[in-house]
Amino acid sequence: MPDSQLPIGVFDSGMGGLTVLSALAKAMPHEQFIYLGDSARLPYGTKSADTVVRYARQASGELVRRGVKALVVACNTASASALKTLAEDYAPLPVYGVVEPGAQAAASQADSSGVLVLATESTILGGAYQRALLQQNPSLEIYGRACPLWVTLAEQGWVGHQAAALTQHTLEHGLRGFIEVGSRPNTVLLGCTHFPVFRQQIETLVGAGVSVVDSAQTTAAVVAEDLSKHNLLRNASTATHQMQFLATDGVERFRKVGGYFFGGALSHVELVDL
Repeated sequence: MPDSQLPIGVFDSGMGGLTVLSALAKAMPHEQFIYLGDSARLPYGTKSADTVVRYARQASGELVRRGVKALVVACNTASASALKTLAEDYAPLPVYGVVEPGAQAAASQADSSGVLVLATESTILGGAYQRALLQQNPSLEIYGRACPLWVTLAEQGWVGHQAAALTQHTLEHGLRGFIEVGSRPNTVLLGCTHFPVFRQQIETLVGAGVSVVDSAQTTAAVVAEDLSKHNLLRNASTATHQMQFLATDGVERFRKVGGYFFGGALSHVELVDL
């Protein structure tokens, strides 16, 4: 088994996975983390499955080379396409994705109106969330909506009041047909780690009585519980909470915009070439 004193590796196609990293850090406050954002090649959501697997292997390989005790695939597209491959590549290193925890949380809240999955084109077309949700509840009604422009807005930092008009229009377009009462599922699953930055606006658009679920919190809980079970958490009495950030392009923009996703300022971001 890996050394419990090593950091936890986390990667995403860009900055979206920082929402997962934030949840992981809160769930495991004594751990060290290395985060890699493959900002040179985002978005993964418009790429073929074979390309996503290749990119995911390269990103994971960089983290494993640096020494990690666990790997968190904080990208829904990569989780859907590459999780099994990565688990086989790096066994017995624990490898976690975000699809299964998110689906479990959504299915546990859903009623007969079903679940609306909002995600990238690749995640929706690949059917990963549909399969995961049906494993939880075979009779569940599932709706999928690809929202690729949301990723672009988020990565460009078009969040908050300074981008209200453009963001509002784009979110409304993505939710067309699911805003009106009576025509919508009562559970919305954010199937992309970029989307939680728009959560407040999404909740306003879908209205009261609709539960909006993202996989960050449930993923963090799963990882914390599993690492604890395998005695891989660091000793709280000697641990220091450290973060290391890596990006494959645009490190200054990554550092500045990444704060929106992480919920706080980022320290130095190192440029890496995969």
